[in-house]
Amino acid sequence: MTLRPLSQGEIEGRKENFIDAVCADDFQPPNLDSSESRENLFRRMLAGGFPEAVGRATEARRQAWFKSYIATLLQRDVRDLANIEGLRDLPRLLSILAARAGGLLNYAEISRSAGLPQTTLKRYASLLEAVFLIEPVVAWSGSLTKRLMKTPKLFFTDTGLLASLLGVTWSRFQLEPTLAGMIVENFVVGELRKQTGWSEHQANMFHFRTQTDTEVDIVLETNSGEVVGIEIKASASVGTDAFKGLRILENDLGKKFKRGIVLYAGEKSVPFGEKMSALPLQSLWLL
Repeated sequence: MTLRPLSQGEIEGRKENFIDAVCADDFQPPNLDSSESRENLFRRMLAGGFPEAVGRATEARRQAWFKSYIATLLQRDVRDLANIEGLRDLPRLLSILAARAGGLLNYAEISRSAGLPQTTLKRYASLLEAVFLIEPVVAWSGSLTKRLMKTPKLFFTDTGLLASLLGVTWSRFQLEPTLAGMIVENFVVGELRKQTGWSEHQANMFHFRTQTDTEVDIVLETNSGEVVGIEIKASASVGTDAFKGLRILENDLGKKFKRGIVLYAGEKSVPFGEKMSALPLQSLWLL
């Protein structure tokens, strides 16, 4: 029963080229002017990438499918993988993890919230990862090992599934705009994770975070050791402040830093000086 969500390009019948494009030596910001409405973009994220859910005509039917799918995974697939006594703890744990999506995977804090020993929690998390419900993104070290926090960040494999666990519909999404950042970041990570499976550059994906809390949402490191930094914004506009973390990363890496990209919920590609560009989120499947 375990299914894997498709990328947005795959849903539309093609494979994307975003990672290879931004990792290429001759990359130029595309003359991209997205005509997709903001509402359509976020509805796309809330639907997710499971064809079985995307094909449902209404939000209510999609929610019903997600609930049934999660129940089946926990009751059958997880039980097949491991003989665990606390199967009833997993639905509550999933909800606790969903509320922390995009954050650092702090086992000690989650253990207290869930009332589970850390050893049990880590075992359950491994099972949830094995059935493709969650996917941690590890911290990038490179030559900055001593300055970086080693804690991975927690993401869900699909934003439709995440939205279902959080009870987020389009109506609630409009009333609580703070949800946008969580959903958008999880969406981008999921899309990039899928593309790493066919990228010719064989890029590995990490997050960057220093002890002084400087962050870059995504670090793509190619097999040649070069790095592309990606920041993710849910806003419809972007300014120079969005590149702060990317410029710090560039200063630390020197020649290893290939370029910095800010993906945002706007319409146009905008250059921000040498090696820095803002691109619409749709670039993920339109490049």
